[in-house]
Amino acid sequence: MSHKILSVSEEDNDTRVDVYITRTLGETVPSRMFIKRLIDAGRVSLKGKIIKAQYKVQAGDQIDIDIAPEDYPDERIKPEAIPLDILYEDDEIIAINKPIAMTVHPASGNYGGTLVNALVHHFGTLSDVNGVRRPGIVHRLDRETSGVILVAKTNMAHARLAKQFETHTIEKKYVALVEGEVQFDEGVVEASIGRHPKYHDMRCIVPKGDGKAAVTYYTVIKRSKSVTAVALFPETGRTHQLRVHMKHIGHPIMGDENYGNKGIFPRLALHAQAIFFEHPRTKSPLELSTPLPVEFLPYL
Repeated sequence: MSHKILSVSEEDNDTRVDVYITRTLGETVPSRMFIKRLIDAGRVSLKGKIIKAQYKVQAGDQIDIDIAPEDYPDERIKPEAIPLDILYEDDEIIAINKPIAMTVHPASGNYGGTLVNALVHHFGTLSDVNGVRRPGIVHRLDRETSGVILVAKTNMAHARLAKQFETHTIEKKYVALVEGEVQFDEGVVEASIGRHPKYHDMRCIVPKGDGKAAVTYYTVIKRSKSVTAVALFPETGRTHQLRVHMKHIGHPIMGDENYGNKGIFPRLALHAQAIFFEHPRTKSPLELSTPLPVEFLPYL
């Protein structure tokens, strides 16, 4: 069993212990949930006393952690010969047109059929910044969202793309079909998003100052038969942001089983159509786009 002692510095004062340990140990641990399981099992202590995940560390604390080799999950990714629609590829990056119903990376209960399984099969080298379970993955799309997604081949490309996402200099355009006729031709939704109090896999609008700030710009493309086609431009990248924001203004995305009415469209009517960014190596501007799904066309 491995025994680690972490000394808390001033800059980490008042940080939750599970967040502090995950951040401090970095890529040597799989996830924050992995650390939380260790805490729940009584393997994290302070001055000989077991502490809870919600404990906030104080400067000068000596956090003791016991980790056994068997605690680590088997994270080997099985390559799968899943066809990929490759939009662009060079020595640093890949752009994939992700189909609907494909999860980006393996997670609990879903270890196969993901984009990562396909990437490992098709490409010899991918970045490992996010660990062995998420090779190359810089950002994500929801399982039911189709469209362009960037993948990093090298750690340099990964780091530089991640910085662009962090500073909101990457521009993304989505096309969605939403319920009802949106009144204004263009607008902005600025509303913080937090976890749903009842359903852990959903998000909801929360008061400003709670949750995470989120901003979405929209432009109407066409209004037709109580359906509006809109272009969505997220300034931030929160989980389910576009789905929650459109529901918030009274126009949920069609086919959304969580935030709208699933039965009125055969899929979640959300497509990541284009992305504009600075190439991580050449630093030249690059725009990549995908065709719209055929099922969208009658509304356009």
